[in-house]
Amino acid sequence: MRRGELFNLKWSDVDFDQGFLYIRDPKGGPDQKIPLNKEARRVLESHDRIGSKYVFPGRNGNRRVSVKTPINRIKKRAGLPSNFRPLHGLRHAFASMMVSSGQVDLYTLQKLLTHKDSRMTQRYAHLRDDALKRASNVAGDIIGKAIQKTNNVVEISEKG
Repeated sequence: MRRGELFNLKWSDVDFDQGFLYIRDPKGGPDQKIPLNKEARRVLESHDRIGSKYVFPGRNGNRRVSVKTPINRIKKRAGLPSNFRPLHGLRHAFASMMVSSGQVDLYTLQKLLTHKDSRMTQRYAHLRDDALKRASNVAGDIIGKAIQKTNNVVEISEKG
């Protein structure tokens, strides 16, 4: 989710029964829903509710407006550069890992990222190419081993 979407997320937008998060007034488009995976669900279920309607409330339970102080603390402890944008960086890392896995197509990623235009998601297409190359190399390795095994059998039968 984008920074603003996280700040706007209310407990009423978390549907544990159906397994979805509802994103209200997302950047440049209509309301969206995204699936709630097992790990996100686990985190949200264990997340302290302090009486606020917001999942990640700010001061006095109101809508959060910044995460600068805790983010800077985290960046420092993690040894990240000062110009690293954690929320955006995590979103980018999520997209990159999904595409690089070779298990998620760009259309599905577009829906998960709530990009209204597929051209935004296409920025990750080169990573899919890397996953395809890795898969092709796996196939080549399997074929190479099979050929080597066949050659060894032929050598043994010619000698014996």
